Amino acid sequence: MFPLIRGWTDVQRSPEANLRLGLVLSFIAGATNAGGFLAVGRYTSHMTGIVSSVADDMVLGHFGMALAGVTCLIAFLMGAMCTAIMVNWGLRQQLRSSYSLPLLLESFALLVFGLFGAAIGAWSQVFLPITVVLLCFIMGLQNAVITKISKADIRTTHITGLVTDIGIELGKWVYINRSSETPSVRANRQRLRVHSGLVLGFLLGGLFGALGFNYVGYVTTVPLAGLLWLLSLRPLLDDLRQRAA
Repeated sequence: MFPLIRGWTDVQRSPEANLRLGLVLSFIAGATNAGGFLAVGRYTSHMTGIVSSVADDMVLGHFGMALAGVTCLIAFLMGAMCTAIMVNWGLRQQLRSSYSLPLLLESFALLVFGLFGAAIGAWSQVFLPITVVLLCFIMGLQNAVITKISKADIRTTHITGLVTDIGIELGKWVYINRSSETPSVRANRQRLRVHSGLVLGFLLGGLFGALGFNYVGYVTTVPLAGLLWLLSLRPLLDDLRQRAA
């Protein structure tokens, strides 16, 4: 298994490795987002919706809900900041696991989310807000990982942008080039395939998360966290062996 995924989170990267990692992380993001909605009644990757809700709540005088929305936004922001700090620190230390560190933290956070889930029923007023904030932090953490790795070519939670780009490329694809005197309009089919794959990965992850949380509950987080560990462990072990040599 390790040879198969060896370069997926390594510092030395290729576009193919970025795409493979992006597809897996899209699946995990979709599962976490959909499963999290069933758990806490709120989508936690949609910052556009959260900011809009803050504006609506402020106008309607629901200042407590507006403050909750701002807290979710800050949690997402803190997740992205945490990724930037960890990755840049790892690169300064010349660690092969620089990109693995945020994913390891995400796997731990997913397990914490699963543990909180057991307490939500009995202590919902305490643990439900904490769980929502944690999920927003996870979404920011993960989206920043693949954004930084791929130099912003791939995102895993920003489905609105992906669908927009798919629509642009489809528009180019069906465009009829009548004039031969100007450059032809051509769709970027590679970009179309990549973005369609990421949306499909998010959808399949959403199905997995929704089914999992609906039928087996919070234990659904365990395979997601395990998958992140599997992706991240090889570069980490390489660093440990190098430091021990």
